[in-house]
Amino acid sequence: MLKGIGSLLAAVAVCVCTASASADVVIDTVTVGNPGNANDTHGDGYGGVDYVYNIGTYEVTAGQYTEFLNAVAGDDTYGLYSTEMWTNGCKIERSGSSPNYTYSVAGDWANRPVNYVSYWDASRFANWLHNGQPSGAQGPGTTETGAYTLDGYNGNDGRTIQRNPGWNWAVTSEDEWYKAAYHKNDGVTGNYYNYPTSSNSVPGYVNDGGNLSGTGTPFMEGGTDHGNYATYNGDGGTWGIGSPYYRTEVGEWENSDSPYGTFDQGGNVREWNEAITFGGPDRGLRGGSLDLNDGYLLAATRIDHSPTYEYYPVGFRVAEVPEPTSLALLALGGIGMLARRRGLGR
Repeated sequence: MLKGIGSLLAAVAVCVCTASASADVVIDTVTVGNPGNANDTHGDGYGGVDYVYNIGTYEVTAGQYTEFLNAVAGDDTYGLYSTEMWTNGCKIERSGSSPNYTYSVAGDWANRPVNYVSYWDASRFANWLHNGQPSGAQGPGTTETGAYTLDGYNGNDGRTIQRNPGWNWAVTSEDEWYKAAYHKNDGVTGNYYNYPTSSNSVPGYVNDGGNLSGTGTPFMEGGTDHGNYATYNGDGGTWGIGSPYYRTEVGEWENSDSPYGTFDQGGNVREWNEAITFGGPDRGLRGGSLDLNDGYLLAATRIDHSPTYEYYPVGFRVAEVPEPTSLALLALGGIGMLARRRGLGR
């Protein structure tokens, strides 16, 4: 069941727009405070962040990505759309011909995470948010400059491409992602959970019989979970929640959020982060996914792939510089968990 998402359902349900249309994507975020917290001791130690930031409450959805495509992908210079999105993925369909492509998403898929996106696709989406959601060709001021200076790069390396100073929106860093998922939100401590569901116990899942594991209760979208559940392959059989969706709508596990209030960092799709891992050139991926077992939900598990990688269980979420009002509330001690929704027009 979606939590705090309200009119976002209507905003991104089924979208067929021209490439010059004005987009109005809404990204729900939560504020991650406790700046200066210590790293975790799992693995090589991650999660220490010395600034306040906002992070997407949910993974970027197919509906939100469709709005992005309609704004900037009339001719899709840098391949932001994959035909796999329609044939095997999140049911985004492309119509027409270049330079007048349009995009739509099936209504019952719009609020599930986008997939078949590369790290560079995610970076271009972040640039688009940073630039105020402009409409027009992919280039400077739309997708190629902003949080990242891409200038057309779409290759297998790109180690020199880093987040620019003055960013407004970006793909999450590994530490930003990790802190939001696992830190106990208890000050500047080094206290972390093993799983991103505010728990040290293995989360439940939808089993091959279509039931919530450990309960015998049939899984129903929009129902109430019992806490500490995620969308992953818990029994080595059916992926996620099974056919045809395999992935839940974002925020379905309403009682299984992280201490800061994020959802699905333990399932649905693995999520890109900015890390250049193990000496490079690969980029980081974090979190569980519909096709993998519970080991991938653990804080200690770190994986990576080529930044050009596009696949069924891969998506992303974004981070944002908080507004001054949010920072003021934090300074007054007024926020333990601040969830909010905002438009992105700047």
